[in-house]
Amino acid sequence: MNRHLPWVSVVVCVLTLGCLATTQGQVTLVVTDGNITCIKAELSASFLITYDTANRTTSVRVPLPQTATVGGNSSCGGASAPQQLVAEFGVGHSIDLTFSSSKGQYRVDDIKLHYNLSDSSVFPGANRTGVVTVETNSTDIVAQVNTTYRCFSVSFVSVGGVNVTFSDVKMEAYMAGDDLSPKETVCKADQSTTTAPPPTTTTAPAPTPPGIPALGDYFVNSSNGTKCLLARMALQLNISHVSSLNQTIQEVVNLQPNQTTSSGSCDPNNAVLVISQGGATNLSFFFTLNSTSNRYHLNGLSLVATLPDMAAPFSASNMSLNYLSSSKGQSFMCSSEQTLTVNQNFSLNTFQLQIQPFGVTAGTFGQAVECRLDQENMLIPIVVGAALAGLVLIVLVAYLIGRKRSHAGYQTI
Repeated sequence: MNRHLPWVSVVVCVLTLGCLATTQGQVTLVVTDGNITCIKAELSASFLITYDTANRTTSVRVPLPQTATVGGNSSCGGASAPQQLVAEFGVGHSIDLTFSSSKGQYRVDDIKLHYNLSDSSVFPGANRTGVVTVETNSTDIVAQVNTTYRCFSVSFVSVGGVNVTFSDVKMEAYMAGDDLSPKETVCKADQSTTTAPPPTTTTAPAPTPPGIPALGDYFVNSSNGTKCLLARMALQLNISHVSSLNQTIQEVVNLQPNQTTSSGSCDPNNAVLVISQGGATNLSFFFTLNSTSNRYHLNGLSLVATLPDMAAPFSASNMSLNYLSSSKGQSFMCSSEQTLTVNQNFSLNTFQLQIQPFGVTAGTFGQAVECRLDQENMLIPIVVGAALAGLVLIVLVAYLIGRKRSHAGYQTI
């Protein structure tokens, strides 16, 4: 998305409580009390929800649509009451953001999601009905009072087993005026984009292949501090992007484990691993567990990256993948190089991979299940070895037979 282009908006007023404006992939929600505006949010969001049908567990990604409206439970708060933004959409679905203010800062204290399994257009074949409510009070949305919180980068929040994805976010609570403040508090993920070196004006030489990447260890802690996801792997990004000279460049980038940090979330049926390198690269792995078969797989990969000669920050994602499959309590291992294709502009090479997103015990990997590539690579030397052994045996038998015939040709005098 080119954020320098003007946004085209359609504004729909919602009585005295606010109004909704829709843009290209973005929703604007405003909470008012009389003539006072207290909360304004411009954002894009989607929700990865797992639910059970009669035969299996399935996942569906539900976007926050442009028809979302400000709900009646939204509030500008009071002396002791928090401010609250409620966005309602579809048939009985809503997301609630509860704000607080203290010591010159405001923050999102709580995110609550309500989704209605009775809505068969969203949850076909669900074996339950009614509204499910999930909640988290673990968010990193915080800004200085009288500034706009800004985070254009893709970010993820685990809300009671539902993976919520936010992007293109500008919001402000406890507002002093009727519109967003021109002063901004920029999230960490955007800070590297803001300070990225200016694009070069000369044609860069073709990049030198970086070689095999270094092996790194990554993990995610659960809410009680124990490790719930383990990963050991070397990672290489294959990115096709447009340069500042409007040329398409195929670039191969190794992740450097000593420059990365890992974070994420774990829930009974979903796990997320986010690997960040210097704030300029954020690579996210999404795993889902089928509670019926007790098997997991990598169902999503997402990359947001800023490289020096990019015309704009690069982003790519695919939430309908089927890689790295194994059983709960077991780890998936693939020492061979494998390529995980995300889309035509991004694929991920992995080396010496071992990963386990569910059923981690005592912070160690469970029994390893080898990938097909490793099994095939082991089969080749076995076949070659067997062939050589057979050849040696044939030569030895031929030698012994020849020697016996040679002795039989001599007579005693």
